[in-house]
Amino acid sequence: MIRRAFLATAAASLFATTAVARAMPPVLRRQQGSLTLENVPETPADVREALRRYQNARSAAFQDWLPDGSMLITTRFGQTGQLHHIAAPGSVRSQLTFFDEPVAGATAIPGSDNRFIFSKDTGGDEYYQLYLAGLTGAERAFTTPGTRNQAAVFSKDGRTLAWAEVGKGDPDYRVRLATVGKDGEIEAGLSLKTTGATSPRAISPDGKQVLLSRTISAASSKLYLWKPAAGGALQEINPSDHPIAYDGGVFTPDGKSILVISDQDYEFKRLVEINLASGKITPVTAGDLSWDVEAFELSDDGRVLAWSINEGGRSKVVIRDFRTRRALPQPTLPVGVLTGLEFSPDLKSLAIGLNTATSPADVWSWDIAEGELTRWTTSESGGLDPAAMVDPTLIEVRSFDGLQVPAWVYRPKSIKGAAPVIIDIHGGPESQDRPGFNTRRQYWTNELGATVIAPNVRGSDGYGKTYLSLDNAAKRQDSVKDIGALLDWIATQPELDAKRVVVYGGSYGGFMVLAALAAYNDRLAGAIDIVGVSSFTTFLQNTEGYRRDLRRVEYGDERIPAMRAVFDRISPLNLTDRMTKPLFVIQGRNDPRVPWTEAEQIVAKVRARGVEVWYMLAADEGHGFRKKQNVDAQREAETLFLRKVFKL
Repeated sequence: MIRRAFLATAAASLFATTAVARAMPPVLRRQQGSLTLENVPETPADVREALRRYQNARSAAFQDWLPDGSMLITTRFGQTGQLHHIAAPGSVRSQLTFFDEPVAGATAIPGSDNRFIFSKDTGGDEYYQLYLAGLTGAERAFTTPGTRNQAAVFSKDGRTLAWAEVGKGDPDYRVRLATVGKDGEIEAGLSLKTTGATSPRAISPDGKQVLLSRTISAASSKLYLWKPAAGGALQEINPSDHPIAYDGGVFTPDGKSILVISDQDYEFKRLVEINLASGKITPVTAGDLSWDVEAFELSDDGRVLAWSINEGGRSKVVIRDFRTRRALPQPTLPVGVLTGLEFSPDLKSLAIGLNTATSPADVWSWDIAEGELTRWTTSESGGLDPAAMVDPTLIEVRSFDGLQVPAWVYRPKSIKGAAPVIIDIHGGPESQDRPGFNTRRQYWTNELGATVIAPNVRGSDGYGKTYLSLDNAAKRQDSVKDIGALLDWIATQPELDAKRVVVYGGSYGGFMVLAALAAYNDRLAGAIDIVGVSSFTTFLQNTEGYRRDLRRVEYGDERIPAMRAVFDRISPLNLTDRMTKPLFVIQGRNDPRVPWTEAEQIVAKVRARGVEVWYMLAADEGHGFRKKQNVDAQREAETLFLRKVFKL
């Protein structure tokens, strides 16, 4: 039937290749561990060997200080990232957890004998369970199976724990309190059913109040005080009829104020102090900053304040005396992206996690009094020569409406003729591509000779709240036009081959890949879509309940006929007649954000039109691959796909 349909319309076909006009070829399916591979060839030894060094680089991500002044980090010595203990700067990384699944993060219990809690999900389903553990002995889960648990915070004395919990299909979180006993047992206490995605941020110094944050969207959130012993009523902090985006939140040592990142009345996010009695808001950082404050930490005694500014994607750490507001000695750090910031239990040092474009993430400490920087970890680069790594340059491309769209460009150090191009589009959409360590891009530039361009299309974070909102709801296709502007720019660059351009991206970036393939098919050589949205209507209907309302604020509500009509017009699933170039789709079966059905339906519909489609489905992964054997297989298959479409 398919063959007859294609033959009947062959004369009128607009497809560019004769392969598209033929019947759908048979699907070549094979199994490789937990991976189901369709039309993906076996990996030759030379490809696997060339990738090996890039795939064996690893990083150290700071998690927390332990009460004795040692550190918890996550790093990978095997298939997945696990918790490790570092007793002192430069000392051995002692592995503490040994799971098949990666550990997502850890928080120390203040004042304990080096006990901590950590979180872990199963197969990438993101229904995280919390575990209590120590440096020795077995861990113990203390949360309810089948629920998602996050945002755990302790009181200063370590006796009270608060966290957020949500069940499957439920849009509303519950905030839970527990008592931490001297013997390390965690005893469940009060809980509060909230509206939407509400999580604890901090517990007041006297333990009587909990600061809560409800996320409505990337551009809107609300703050509340919860007083469990006073009847449990919520008191909104700084109520407003206008959307305000808040990040973080801590109490001052006297419990009378909070510090929080806010974009109220400003284009960019700044750090402010809010008096809880009067509501007075006092700026802590300058209001004329042209970049966002991305993170901050206040020492427990309230004496020292540290914050980081996201300057166009690169982090700058600033340290001040919070009482006098005078500057303290500032650390001189590598130019990179912040991954951690926290004061030590003795308040003498500040942990700083950082990575750069040419080196993996590592952890330093800054001695506040002495002004000395000490490196705690030195991560392995997998045998790669740091001098051969590419540091990206920043460009701006003028889009269809005059908007300047920033993009990071990774250029090969040696080029023979015009280089093929990979446009690597981030997800979110309210994320930001930043110049951190990325072995995938380094491999593409060094081994494939490709130029990699990572744009921050409209809707990206880091460039002000106006820029963040430029792609909302019915304006979604404007961000796709930014890719069109980038293709225009590529065509003007003699060192780039405009006939060999591939779009690559995951999650929302996967939607952008599919949308770009539909809009600019004749200007692309192929596309790689990873856990991408193929139809906003089916995506919103099938994504997990705790995320659905958040996504409707950003993308639009599919239940509204006018918005549903927009989705019908722009969703890639309805535009497959425009797609003729090779497509590779990669998906995790347990993805709670973008369900695997989004991949299945786009694969089936594009393939039915006779277009070459590769498909990789992992039974033990969720929203992106995290297990090394699966990531390795993904990188190998991507390489084969790129070599084929680039004719390398």
